[in-house]
This record gives sequence, C-alpha cells and structure tokens, in this order.
Amino acid sequence: MATFPLRSPSEKVGSFFYFGRMLDKIRLHAKGELPSDYHANLGKGFDEKCVTFLRVNYDQLVERVKKGGTDHEILQWCFTVGRKPSESDVYVWNEFMRKRGWNDEVSEMVVRRKAEAGMADRTDIQTSFQFIDADEGRLP
Repeated sequence: MATFPLRSPSEKVGSFFYFGRMLDKIRLHAKGELPSDYHANLGKGFDEKCVTFLRVNYDQLVERVKKGGTDHEILQWCFTVGRKPSESDVYVWNEFMRKRGWNDEVSEMVVRRKAEAGMADRTDIQTSFQFIDADEGRLP
C-alpha cells in the first residue's frame, strides 16, 4: 500500500495529537499537493479546534509554516504567539480529540461518513480518528 501523504491524527508532535496532521495539510496545500477532498475543510473542523486551543490565528499559522521549520519549531512559535497549555490541558485536549465522534454530537457524522465510504458494517470504527485512519488506509 502507498503511504498516504497525511500522518494519522493520533501521531503526536510534542505531546499533542493532531497538530502534525494539520501541519501536513498546510504544507501539502502550499505545494499544490493536498488531495482536493481536503481543501474545503482547511482551517475548519479539527484544524479550527487545534488553533483555538493554542490561541493562534489559522492564517498566521499558515504563513509561519510557509516560512519553513520543523514541527517542533512551529509548535514553539504557537506557544510564543498563543499560549502554552499546561500538562493537564494537553491531557484533556488529547482525550477530547481521541474520543471525538464516540457518543457525542459528532457521532452521526461518523456513522454517515462510514456509510458513504462503504464501511457501515465496521463496528470497530467509532471515533473520528478511527474513521480517518481507516479511510486513509492505516486501519485495516
């Protein structure tokens, strides 16, 4: 199987879920290599939740990413211009993100997206992260 161009939302940068995936989308979009299915949600959904949590502006983050640097350098930039969450805040963030779509207001969307992707019978897929990984071929 070919490697999908975006990392799993479960992969961490520092101690944060999802942040690296958002950076992947920004970098690929800037190079014109982001699959078109992802364009409409740039800066929305989980991207928006992530920048809101870090208290940074998405457009400013995009400009910072375009200047280059490692994931960790960009995360440090976020801490400087936004906020550096406490360990407890990061724990709550990670658990919120990891469980998103399981018994919450997003559950119906996960069910709908599974059906659209031909995975309606996949009872092992209960969260948004699990759906993303299955849809992108990382979850068998």
